[in-house]
Amino acid sequence: QVQLVESGGDLVQAGGSLRLSCRQSGTIDSITVMGWLRQAPGKDRELVATITAGHSTNYADAVKGRFTISRDNFENSVYLQMNSLKPEDTAVYYCAARPIHYSMFIYWGQGTQVTVSS
Repeated sequence: QVQLVESGGDLVQAGGSLRLSCRQSGTIDSITVMGWLRQAPGKDRELVATITAGHSTNYADAVKGRFTISRDNFENSVYLQMNSLKPEDTAVYYCAARPIHYSMFIYWGQGTQVTVSS
């Protein structure tokens, strides 16, 4: 019954900003970790950022200082603010969630395309 619905992907010029949103429907009873992952054509899926229920965050080196992950526990939403975008940020971005005791994400959004032009 849990679903993640993403929005916010777009075409943007290098140096610009985008804010991705992902809203969770249904309830995950366990304490959850939520995250954003991305996959560029021909490349492996990359973990971009994670955030715990306690709002502890972790970022991939490639996005540190530029991206900010946040969540609203009451609204069951997670966001990714992306600033100073680079062409290499171009990818399909996925939001995901997992119970704290799981090693893998088990709930996934459909993916949203982010394209950064040079």
